[in-house]
Amino acid sequence: MKALVLMFDSLNRRHLPPYGGLVETPNFRRLAARAHTFDTSYVASMPCMPARRDLLTGRPNFLHRSWGPIEPYDDCFTERLSRAGVSTHLLTDHYHYWEDGGATYHPRFDTAQFFRGQEGDPWIGQCSDPLVPPNHNGKGRRQDWVNRERLRTLADFSQTQTIEAGLEFLARNAAPEHSWYLQIELFDPHEPFVSHPDFQQGLGLDPDAPLFDWPPYAAVTEPPELVAQARARYEALVRQCDASLGRVLDAMDLHGLWEDTMLVVWTDHGYLLAEHGQWAKNHAPLFEEVARTPLFIHDPRQPGPGRRSALVQPAIDLAPTLLGFFGQARGPHMIGRDLAPVLTADTPVRSHALFGYHGQEVNITDGRHVYFRAAVRADNQPLHNHTLMPTQMRGFFPAEILRRAELHPGFSFTGGMPLLRVPWLGAHFATGGPGRHRLYDLARDPAQKDPIADVDLEAGLLQAMDALLREADAPPEQWDRLGL
Repeated sequence: MKALVLMFDSLNRRHLPPYGGLVETPNFRRLAARAHTFDTSYVASMPCMPARRDLLTGRPNFLHRSWGPIEPYDDCFTERLSRAGVSTHLLTDHYHYWEDGGATYHPRFDTAQFFRGQEGDPWIGQCSDPLVPPNHNGKGRRQDWVNRERLRTLADFSQTQTIEAGLEFLARNAAPEHSWYLQIELFDPHEPFVSHPDFQQGLGLDPDAPLFDWPPYAAVTEPPELVAQARARYEALVRQCDASLGRVLDAMDLHGLWEDTMLVVWTDHGYLLAEHGQWAKNHAPLFEEVARTPLFIHDPRQPGPGRRSALVQPAIDLAPTLLGFFGQARGPHMIGRDLAPVLTADTPVRSHALFGYHGQEVNITDGRHVYFRAAVRADNQPLHNHTLMPTQMRGFFPAEILRRAELHPGFSFTGGMPLLRVPWLGAHFATGGPGRHRLYDLARDPAQKDPIADVDLEAGLLQAMDALLREADAPPEQWDRLGL
């Protein structure tokens, strides 16, 4: 048996035809004609590396710590597969694996290949200033412009190189007797929205207009013409992603892999493109554009196509699903669900899903309603990072914070290891302030423009939130912080 997970970053499902989108993506249509399309798929821990830690461990981590590495006590499904004789491989151009907050992920695979150059990846050393287009709006990083100088042909894009490596792997290992798990990750369509010119045709992009391809993580203040340009550049990059998907589907056809290979296509989270007056993620509430994700699964035991409406969370559900596919039991601390019942008959595996960023609102959905629960104190306390790996995205925890660290006895899933309990300082309220909870009925208000007040519904969601916090063995301080 074999399994291939193709993972995009920041893919907004509302741009894809299988979800009613209008972006020209024939290969996503082609995938939906072969696989099961999931209509109620939600994130868990946000954003990029927290989602990947969820993926490897089958449990949410945002309740316990912020963006960080795989921990010494983490039980990763890839290592379980390796011990069972399944070869595991990672191919990625996601440059956050090169940083302090992602450095322990790739050793959890038997082999790994990285392709450099995305965003501000510290890749090419260059002392002289890079060439920056005179019509650029001034946003972006110097290193990104250094990296872009290498993008002369489609073959130079790290997305292309990652896919090429995947196709080479499939050609080399397609024989029926081989058993493997392959994870192909593409950083695209994450910002900046840099694509090959071939994919920009027909989108009305004026080469002489001010260049806007890297929206800030902030409220929209740009004029309508720049908003339209950012959307068009995102669409062009989605087209490029679609072409890469098509090459993978071609390889599945060529090597006859549909008969013995599970194919999963998904994203870590979506992206705001001026909806709700906001760009990107992290600073705004987890609206549907970010929290509700595309998910396609082809299981050779339950071939599609089909639509599945049951509530799922691929970030934590894929680990037990993939272990089950290879005949392995899920780890004792994995709380994700094997999606086999959903694939077979759309049988629900959960009634609610919990999701969020560390230190922000804790959110819950039953598939129809979404509830954002904010902290109740203005200082967003009590809140700590619980870790044995005190690194952040691009560095170590500050010394002044580590000097205040305490030893914590650990949790049910930390293997008896004591942890550092490190203060988290500062307040962040995506909903606008302490106690500003929001409740939405997606059936009546799919655009989430009008929060509702329903005391009984809120009470039921809070009861479900309490149960999921207990299942995750959340720090007791989370109940205090959220006023539960």
